Order: sequence, then structure tokens, then C-alpha cells
Amino acid sequence: MKINQKPRAMMFPAPAVVASAYDEDGKADCCTLAFATMCSHHPPAVMIAINTTLKRKTLKSILHTGEFCIGFPSVEHVAETDYMGIASGYDTDKIRDVGFTFSDGKVVNAPIINEFAASLECRLIHTADVGSHTQLTGEIVNVRAEEDILDEKGKISYQKLDPICYDDVSHTYFSIGSHVGDGFKIGLKFRK
Repeated sequence: MKINQKPRAMMFPAPAVVASAYDEDGKADCCTLAFATMCSHHPPAVMIAINTTLKRKTLKSILHTGEFCIGFPSVEHVAETDYMGIASGYDTDKIRDVGFTFSDGKVVNAPIINEFAASLECRLIHTADVGSHTQLTGEIVNVRAEEDILDEKGKISYQKLDPICYDDVSHTYFSIGSHVGDGFKIGLKFRK
């Protein structure tokens, strides 16, 4: 029997990412988000959503500078990632608290968290208020990846990155599973 449940925001899987930006004083700030997704190939773009009903310093910083980075934490950084989502940048320096370091983006004026093996540098191209959140669309202007997470073709490998996902229903983190098939190939068996 199927049971209907109260509507709520959910997406499976939802990546746990860390958005970072400089505030109006040039200080690096960041926050963990589960509301993040790809939204365009041309131009390459991502969309993140940050809660506007709560005080979110990172949202204010992104809107001020118009630039931000998205870091993809691995399983080894799940505790740090969680902390960056529960602490407030108005109260503390989250990057310093967890013992991380940052460097300036190569293309944008936004901090890249050095401990994350993959990061996207983004320029803000669109904002929209949707209920409790502000959606921010960023054009990806640079991708930074450590060599040890690249495959033999020079592309980021999910297995080597070992990113984490967040379940907003149960409030738990998960690792991504194993390879189950190749896109644009496994479904060809149904083509007539």
C-alpha cells in the first residue's frame, strides 16, 4: 500500500556542497547546502538555494560580490561540512574553526577551500526568491580539481572524489554508491 505524506522539499540524491564567498570586508565565509544542482550546459551553470528566513551571511556575501565558489566535500570531511552548515558566519570564522585553509579563485574573487579536491568558480547570473529560499544561479567560469581525483581521461572521478550526499528528510549524510551502468549506453537495449 502506498502512503501519502505531507509535501516537503526533497531530492534524492542531494549533494552536500559548501558555498563560499568574501563578505563586504573581504573576509572569507562559507555555508553547507543540500539545495544545489546543475541547471544549464550552455553556459555551464549551477543553481544553489540559501534559506532567506534565517540569517545567512554567505547569502549576503554572494549577493554583495556577485561571485562564489562551490566546494565538493568528500566523505573524509563530513564532520567539517556539517559544522559549516550549523555554525553562523556572523558568530565565528567557520573555515578557521575546522582547521581548513583557503585561496583566492583563479578567475573569480571568491575563496576556494583548499581541503576540497574539486571546486567550481562561479559568477552570479540570476537570482530568484522562492518561498523560504533565494535561488542563485552561477555561471561556472573555472573548475579546479586535484590531480589525484582525475580519471585516465583527465575528468573528475566520482569514485576518487568520494563526495557526500545529504538526506534532508532524515537529516543524515551518505556516501555515493558504486558504478551501476554507463549513461547513454545501458538504456540502448530498449531501442528498437
